[in-house]
Amino acid sequence: MAAKSSPLFSLITLGLLLAIIPLISHATTPPDSSDQKTSPYGFLKHLQGCHKGEKVKGIHDLKMYLEKFGYYHKTKNNTHANDDDFDELLESAVKTYQQNYHLKATGTLDAETVSKMMMPRCGVADIINGTNSMQLGEKKHHHRKGSFHTVSHYSFFPNAPKWPTSKYHLTYGFLPGTPTQAMSPVARAFQTWARNTHFTFSRVQGLSDITIGFGRRDHGDGAPFDGNGGTLAHAFAPTDGRFHYDADEFWSVGAIPGYFDLETVALHEIGHLLGLGHSSVPGAIMEPSISSGVTKGLHTDDIAGIKALYNV
Repeated sequence: MAAKSSPLFSLITLGLLLAIIPLISHATTPPDSSDQKTSPYGFLKHLQGCHKGEKVKGIHDLKMYLEKFGYYHKTKNNTHANDDDFDELLESAVKTYQQNYHLKATGTLDAETVSKMMMPRCGVADIINGTNSMQLGEKKHHHRKGSFHTVSHYSFFPNAPKWPTSKYHLTYGFLPGTPTQAMSPVARAFQTWARNTHFTFSRVQGLSDITIGFGRRDHGDGAPFDGNGGTLAHAFAPTDGRFHYDADEFWSVGAIPGYFDLETVALHEIGHLLGLGHSSVPGAIMEPSISSGVTKGLHTDDIAGIKALYNV
């Protein structure tokens, strides 16, 4: 016999549902689906163990994945760019990916690498125009015994674009169609950055420095989304000011299993809007990937990055 729920429990449950229903209306499949085909990265699972010299269906998709995030580069002499051969260029790309994510750089698609690649992530590339910001964002620290060790930290976009010195107050606005429930989490994310930087932010109607909205697939900015379970959001370097969530994802206010927290993702994308690239520091908000059902705040590395970029 099923236990009866208390009126208080029913009210709490109803409140949670009301909080997320307007947001999940953008999505098309259940958030707890275990079918890997629902994710654009699901193809990676059957490639586990692949290495140079093999030819396996789906390797071309791996090349496209690594090309999207800046690791694999087609050249005139590369005869395998459009096939399923695990060539030397692909091995090199996998090694670079593994180095960026502190994995063993074997060039083989091992279980740990596949698991990391399959995580939902930011749509901004890790390597832009050949500049690997995640490796440039490394610094040698001196041990007392006289040796050095390398510590990763914040990074910037190529050529370190930033807002002008006089432009410390930025305005933001929401594009038509943005769910009302998404606005407060984004506002809180701006407030968090304001508390930890020299920037201030205010929401305005009409023309603004920064625009936030939701889009799906090809939404007109040259960086199409890929459906549920792939890239979650993206933003552009200063002083572009565009920040888009993927409307096909499952969004929530707070940590709800199977959903992505709007505020946490906003913190990451605002970092890009201000000029930060991706970080390989565990726990940093500028890590490229994030799990569902979690919330994160700013890390000391994120704050140090902004201070270094703007010399404040």
